[in-house]
Amino acid sequence: MRIHQFENIKKPWGSECLIDKNDKYAFKKIFLKTGTRTSLQSHHQKLETIYIVTGEIELETYSKDDNKKVEIYKKDEAYTIVPGCKHRVNVIKDCTLFEVSTPELDDVIRYEDDYGRES
Repeated sequence: MRIHQFENIKKPWGSECLIDKNDKYAFKKIFLKTGTRTSLQSHHQKLETIYIVTGEIELETYSKDDNKKVEIYKKDEAYTIVPGCKHRVNVIKDCTLFEVSTPELDDVIRYEDDYGRES
């Protein structure tokens, strides 16, 4: 089945293009601008895998006892965020990502946000 329309959503750090969402998964193309960052967030249920198409990011993740881990990801690298993991993306160089996740797109718990958004 050909997909003819995509939902494009402006974000303070760039944009999201929702390519497909159904009862099993969601698929997004995400663009992030250099020097921006996402919320420090986690999810109750959502499991997401991210593939870096272009650019470079710094991924912050936090253990259950709040120990911070920082890793750099570049083109053709990927990572998975499991439910309950606090995380944030800092954009080093304009970046395009593909995100495949479980379909709970509204499952966002924000701890910090540079743009005043709440959960």
